[in-house]
Amino acid sequence: MDVKNARFMEALKASLENRKVAWEAELSRQEWMELFQLAQAHHVLPMIYETVYACPAARRADADLFAAYKGQVRRAVHMQIMKTSELMGMLRHLDKAGVKPVVVKGIVCRDLYPVPDFRMSGDEDVVVPPEQFALCDKALRVFGMVPADANVDREHAYEVPYGKPGTPVYIELHRSLFPPESEAYGDLNRFFENLHERRIELTIQGMTVPTLAPTDHLFYLICHAFKHFLHSGFGIRQVCDVVLFANRYGSEIDWDSLYDCCREIHAECFAAAMFEIGRKYLVFDPNQACLTQAWRNMDVDETEMLEDLLRGGIYGDASMSRKHSSGMTLDAVSASKQGKQPRSSMIKLLFPSVQKMTAKYPYLRKRPWLLPVAWISRLTKYAKENGSMKDNSMADSLRIGKERIEILKKYRIIR
Repeated sequence: MDVKNARFMEALKASLENRKVAWEAELSRQEWMELFQLAQAHHVLPMIYETVYACPAARRADADLFAAYKGQVRRAVHMQIMKTSELMGMLRHLDKAGVKPVVVKGIVCRDLYPVPDFRMSGDEDVVVPPEQFALCDKALRVFGMVPADANVDREHAYEVPYGKPGTPVYIELHRSLFPPESEAYGDLNRFFENLHERRIELTIQGMTVPTLAPTDHLFYLICHAFKHFLHSGFGIRQVCDVVLFANRYGSEIDWDSLYDCCREIHAECFAAAMFEIGRKYLVFDPNQACLTQAWRNMDVDETEMLEDLLRGGIYGDASMSRKHSSGMTLDAVSASKQGKQPRSSMIKLLFPSVQKMTAKYPYLRKRPWLLPVAWISRLTKYAKENGSMKDNSMADSLRIGKERIEILKKYRIIR
């Protein structure tokens, strides 16, 4: 691990332990900028800034640089406080309307951190029983929320985003936790079929929050990171969520069942690498978490995963080339599930199947023969992005895709 990443991981661990770093050695302005830019890429800037700003090295640093980032941190934390307040109001409103939601990630994960509002959430994920979707939609509109994307097919989409004008709150309302049409991971939904029957209630900031049972929730956090890993990557914050959740709720988790579920989807080595990153670089305590012996006995090298996720940013979106490479990794996973050899293909990258295009082009559900039109629309958009972004090229996408397929093989996701 290079010096920049090692410094970042040291500061992140200190934040999770609610302490400050004590760096003495002077850092250049460029080194401080690289640290904060990496923190921004992983959506942990408030956590990193808070743990480094008072160290001896920071006191000798560029005051204007620190002032600029301090302003960003204050605005981000203030925004998060507003989001949380609106979410609590929304949950009270849904309860009065008779809606029985389940909240995942977001506020439940924030509650695990020493300073919850330092853990940023771009949105809140809310799952309702399919038969309550229309009721929930109506209740959300009464609360002042409106669909954020007018083109979403609310009758079929597995998730519909909502925002509230004049506020920063943004939620994704789910019928299911994963898109059923996905060949690579749509079948993950089978593990959560009865999630509403197993839901529990937590008290967070003095209010009752309905959420998943501990084993379900940890498995979902692993699956959510896994899904992004199959696309273009996931970030270190998701590792933090997993290890903090395991530390707090470990005694309530059915670890043997969790291991079996991970093994069934070829994610046991993936999860083991996350736990190893947590143990070596963060705050994961296998004993406190009551980690099952099956994972303790696994010999896994976490290095490539850690390097990949640090390069990729929060959801593997460090570059457009990397994001576009997801077509190759998802095709490779789908091929592996069918017992076929994964192949790196420029054609598949440029011209995805109708199933893969439906999410962004809903009209294909009823008119699949319009697939060539969707391809043209997609390629036109890609050409515009390619002309305006330096970090976007088909050659880079192909190279990154091939490299990441090898990483999927290393962690036994592709057999």
